[in-house]
Amino acid sequence: MEKWSLMTIVALLGLIVRWTVSLGSYSGAGKPPMFGDYEAQRHWQEITYNLPIKHWYFNTSDNNLQYWGLDYPPLTAYHSLLCAYVAKLIDPNWIALHTSRGYESQRHKLFMRTTVLVADLLVYIPAVILYCCYLKDTSTKKKISSALCILLYPGLILIDYGHFQYNAVSLGLTLWGVLCLSYDLDILGSIAFCLALNYKQMELYHSLPFFCYLLGKCFRKGLMGKGLFLLIKLGFTVVVSFALCWLPFWTDVKQILQVLRRLFPVDRGLFEDKVANIWCTISVLFKIKTALSAETQFKLSFALTFLTVLPSCIKLTLQPSLKGFKYGLVSCALSFFLFSFQVHEKSILLVSIPVCLVINEIPFMSTWFLLVSTFSMLPLLLKDGLLLPYTVTTLAFFTVCITSFSIFEKTSEDDLQLKILSSSIRRYISWFKAFPDIMKNLFLVSITLMGILTLMSATLDPPQRLPDLFPLAVSAVSCLHFLFFLLYFNVIVIWESRESRNQKKTN
Repeated sequence: MEKWSLMTIVALLGLIVRWTVSLGSYSGAGKPPMFGDYEAQRHWQEITYNLPIKHWYFNTSDNNLQYWGLDYPPLTAYHSLLCAYVAKLIDPNWIALHTSRGYESQRHKLFMRTTVLVADLLVYIPAVILYCCYLKDTSTKKKISSALCILLYPGLILIDYGHFQYNAVSLGLTLWGVLCLSYDLDILGSIAFCLALNYKQMELYHSLPFFCYLLGKCFRKGLMGKGLFLLIKLGFTVVVSFALCWLPFWTDVKQILQVLRRLFPVDRGLFEDKVANIWCTISVLFKIKTALSAETQFKLSFALTFLTVLPSCIKLTLQPSLKGFKYGLVSCALSFFLFSFQVHEKSILLVSIPVCLVINEIPFMSTWFLLVSTFSMLPLLLKDGLLLPYTVTTLAFFTVCITSFSIFEKTSEDDLQLKILSSSIRRYISWFKAFPDIMKNLFLVSITLMGILTLMSATLDPPQRLPDLFPLAVSAVSCLHFLFFLLYFNVIVIWESRESRNQKKTN
């Protein structure tokens, strides 16, 4: 009972922080003609309520796709429609066709903020609490600490409650999928992830680890026996889940093709804003968007993404384990973020949430990554006037991680899960220093650099000849961090099963 009481307090604290951040500004407030993501979410409510389903994704006189056209899968549209029904009961002007564009009022702001909070309460927060409560071989203190750190992660709070989106829905559904798979509820886990994927297509970042882990379980059970039966059940589950989500669109092939075109707008180019991935960083020195054709860019992006996810996917298929699955989610999502086509800065959240899941196992590295992931979105947050919430929530999160996990004391080779690698290196390089000293020094340099860039971005005007100097610097520095973390997490994925086998032999 004491554990559940403490978890309730943690959940309430997470809600208070979220609501406090929501009291400030939001994306595009008072900035016509497009306003911002807040208006996009409101506009989708207007479209889904007033137009028939067959017009939701098509350009018509009542649905100008250039003005925040719907570009997420059907579950997002259904969610918008549900919110629209509630909005209609409170004030029909909020979703009136055409005349409600750019609608801004305190009552409407309160309503929209509440919809995000309700979504968190129903989907994301229960998944976090249950995941942490049922962590195996973990003390109650660590479970409470993990839940507190995950719920106070500033990146998700700032984007959903400051910038304004509903990322916690798809991420929460993914957490439900991970939780179910942790207890061999493979069918329920598959349903949960299918729902996540049908809410936001970016959940493709997590699809390969889910697929490879479940396929590996089928192989392990034997494809001529129980494994084949499990594979058939999983395949049937996925097909039925997708069929139900897309049911209103099955009447016309053109409908399905148009939705897919809206979900994957490859004509937008390799990248748009200053995102902390390899393509934006390279473009500082080599203008890749003008030097290479669009087709070449797409092929290059696909090839690099495929090659970087391949090692962890092969490992997970041949040697499926829950630990490998969680780290596989991190490494695959990070590969997609760094190398795939049309990445948005907010997509780093798809890497951050899996990192949150292993914060009790590698608190030092997880805390470091989560700080960098929030920092990587700094240009977007400054644009939305979220400097104060960014600073306060980041410092609060960092403080909680230090006090809860004593992260600076968790830098041994065992704590970093690099013992085998370190021993292997020392066989050939006797003077090699221990990883703890290296990591601590790198962390101090990293924190200092991020602090300086944050201060400069917030207080200084860039040179007229280099108006994007600070956003590009933030993106480049963050990208270098993410490349380092990609190497680190892949090392864990690749060496993890070997370490587990060695432990079993010792036992």
